Amino acid sequence: MLKTGIYVDAENIKMSGGYGMRYDVLVDLANSGHATMLRANCYLAEDRERTSKDPEYRQKVYYYHDILRQCGFKIIKKYVRRYTDEEGNVTTKANADMDLAIDALLQARNLDRIILLTGDGDFIRLVTALQNMGCRVDVIAFDNVSRDLREVADSYISGFLIPGLLPIQANEGRDEGEWQRGTVANFNPDRGFGFFRFYRRIKDELKPETVFFHLSKSTLEGDYYFLDSNRIFEFRIVDNPSNDNRSEAWDISLVKEV
Repeated sequence: MLKTGIYVDAENIKMSGGYGMRYDVLVDLANSGHATMLRANCYLAEDRERTSKDPEYRQKVYYYHDILRQCGFKIIKKYVRRYTDEEGNVTTKANADMDLAIDALLQARNLDRIILLTGDGDFIRLVTALQNMGCRVDVIAFDNVSRDLREVADSYISGFLIPGLLPIQANEGRDEGEWQRGTVANFNPDRGFGFFRFYRRIKDELKPETVFFHLSKSTLEGDYYFLDSNRIFEFRIVDNPSNDNRSEAWDISLVKEV
């Protein structure tokens, strides 16, 4: 069994495109295949001054914390501190980076794999230290991800691409289950077609797949968008009766510039 730990930099994830992330999906991924989750830590900020004065905010925060605990996460809080400068300007600070790094280094002695959720480049040294201890480090993040962090990790995957982690919004008149997110695996601009790479969750394991697409099924003008393999697209997978019922990507739109 691959002993796995999850470490979530919740404030970074929330402020960088991952608001509403499904923590239960993370747990499923950590327990997939020949792996078992031993640790699941979530590092977040709490404004104690506000929770003491604002009942609605307090109820919302504690409900969120209860959901995380039900998913199996230990919550490590960093309380917001306020600082006033000489001109009377108030700034707030609640950084849990040090707590996350120390916990991960101490607990890594009993782990084989760490799933780190953050896009913060300040964690590069932590990643290399964990790797030097013999741990595999997989990074998941959404927007504003440090390029150096992506490169130093054993693997990086955009959270937008993990099915169900940040659910696709079901707009009126469309079935959420038909839709996928993916990146360009290859593209022939002269002929106007290519293939998207996307992921399916099969028995809670992420399995990469590819699907054919043609520019005629895109909502975007021109082929410029498909020349960058980092862009994230949303599309509907259909069996095209005009092409021997082969699977194709239709209604292609751009979701994110990464």
